[in-house]
This record gives sequence, C-alpha cells and structure tokens, in this order.
Amino acid sequence: MVKLVSDKLIINKSAIKIFNFLGDFNNFEKLMPEQIINWKSTEMACSFTIKGMADIGMRIEEKNHHTHIHIKSDGKVPFDFDMMIFLEEIDEEKAKVHIELEADISTMLLLMAKKPLQNLINIMISKLKEHHE
Repeated sequence: MVKLVSDKLIINKSAIKIFNFLGDFNNFEKLMPEQIINWKSTEMACSFTIKGMADIGMRIEEKNHHTHIHIKSDGKVPFDFDMMIFLEEIDEEKAKVHIELEADISTMLLLMAKKPLQNLINIMISKLKEHHE
C-alpha cells in the first residue's frame, strides 16, 4: 500500500463552492493532464485512459458535506485505489484543499507508477486552483 499526498493549496473560493464543483465528475475533465484521453463521466462516476498506460475508472463513494470527498477505483483497473479530497474552510471566500491517494500496488508497478500518480494529484490540485481563481 502506498500513500501519496498532493500539494496543499489555498483557493480563493468558499469550501462549499469547491465541494459542489468536485462533487460532480463532469467537472473533473478540466482538472486532468493532457495525457488523459477517452474521458467519459456522469455525476458519480468516470472513466478515462492514461495515454500509453492504462484505463482507469473511478466512482464517488462518499461525500461528507464540505469537508471531504471519497473516491474509489471502479471497474477493471490495474490496481485498486482510494482518493480522498480534503477541504478546510479558512473563511467565507477561502479554503485549503489537498488530495490523498492510497493505492494497493505491487512493488514492481510502484516503481513505474509512483511519480506519474504523484504528478497527477499535483496537477489536479493546481488546475483546481487555476479554475477557481
């Protein structure tokens, strides 16, 4: 099991607005790096291909009002994972946000996947900030 943590960024939007945006997978395509292709989504689930690597599916497992969103791997994926998005309200117009990814991944696959997975969650959090500023 490996645990990766994204950068922790302060975004100039309320935790409620960010939570509502992140609570709908239809908005996630805006947060993905250019290597993501074949994007398909509904409010509660999505699937996509990481160019040259793997097909990934995710679904929202739990939404805890304005504080976190729990996402799980879904369908045929190369490894099982849980992604948690944490939101901490600073004031009415600012929130601190970060992503934690826990993956049940073999040591051999970890050598290839750790850096791309870390980059993915950092890009997602960075694009979230860009989108809301």
